[in-house]
Amino acid sequence: MKIKRTRFGVLSTGEKVHLYTIKNADMSFSVTNFGCTITSIIVPSKNGVKEDIVLGYSDLTGYINSHGGPYYGAFIGRFANRIGGSTFKLNGETYTLDSNDGKNMLHGGFMGYDKMLFEAKKIKTDDSVGVRFTRKSKSGEQGFPGNLLIEVTYSLNKKNEILLEYKAWTDKDTPVNFTNHTYFNLTGNFHNKIFDHELMLNADSYLAVTDDLIPTGQFTSVDKDKAFDFRKAKAIGKDFAKVKGGYDHNFVINHIAKKELSVCAAVYEPTSGRSMLVSTNQPGVQFYAGGSLVGSAGKFGQIHQANEGFCLETQQFPDAPNHENFPSCILRPGEEFYAQTIYGFRW
Repeated sequence: MKIKRTRFGVLSTGEKVHLYTIKNADMSFSVTNFGCTITSIIVPSKNGVKEDIVLGYSDLTGYINSHGGPYYGAFIGRFANRIGGSTFKLNGETYTLDSNDGKNMLHGGFMGYDKMLFEAKKIKTDDSVGVRFTRKSKSGEQGFPGNLLIEVTYSLNKKNEILLEYKAWTDKDTPVNFTNHTYFNLTGNFHNKIFDHELMLNADSYLAVTDDLIPTGQFTSVDKDKAFDFRKAKAIGKDFAKVKGGYDHNFVINHIAKKELSVCAAVYEPTSGRSMLVSTNQPGVQFYAGGSLVGSAGKFGQIHQANEGFCLETQQFPDAPNHENFPSCILRPGEEFYAQTIYGFRW
């Protein structure tokens, strides 16, 4: 187990950006302190061929210059996903946010955490190596109340698992919803569509949404809409044509116990033999099939097309501040926000 820090670039402010590459005996991943962004995950195939399985850019410039998405590999906050009408009420006050997705707020607005520099420190335990990122988000940043102290830890263990841990503390009531926005393509060839990936989602229901993807507040059983039933693994492409606009929906995870880790999703790609198991303590997972990737630049000058990568964004429910029947996303002084997700890889 080892970790190496290299120079990734310099911001216009003169601040240095670094890339951290963490390796065990079988696989590796790289992450930068610019946006706590995962830039690569290199995993063997069943034939022993090591390939990068996540979308991104080849250098820092790509991450700096991308605006309004696609958020390759980024840490997302202060509130991941959407807030309808870019507004919410809390303790009798109305807060107005950026409208960067039509009339709605998406992934923190025009200046999300994906565009911010974090302090970084290498960490090591008996069976894992990683990086801990920290940053203070000032009250009023992105329109949210409360000073927020953020701690993000990414690590790799000997079991070929990448562990993502998020902590936060506040001095004033505030919504908090963190996620990671990595796009996966387990074939290792980013020109391939993801439709042959076999996906299992441990969810009996998903959140119904409006045409602009804001939850209506209703929970829809996957029994009523089989296109959304992934309780038994099936190819992503099997029912894709039945879903208006493609998959970009929050699934309600079946948890064994509240706030404990539960299996959220499993993915298998038959050509490479690679598989991924996702576990989390979060209540939801946004399954996004990359429908908006059309024309998006990628690594080595590649231009992506739709559905060449998928995301499994473990999270609080989108638009949660505006729905009393959703799990509370409000962090209060004296409390600790804690979210954990594990990506386990096999081949």
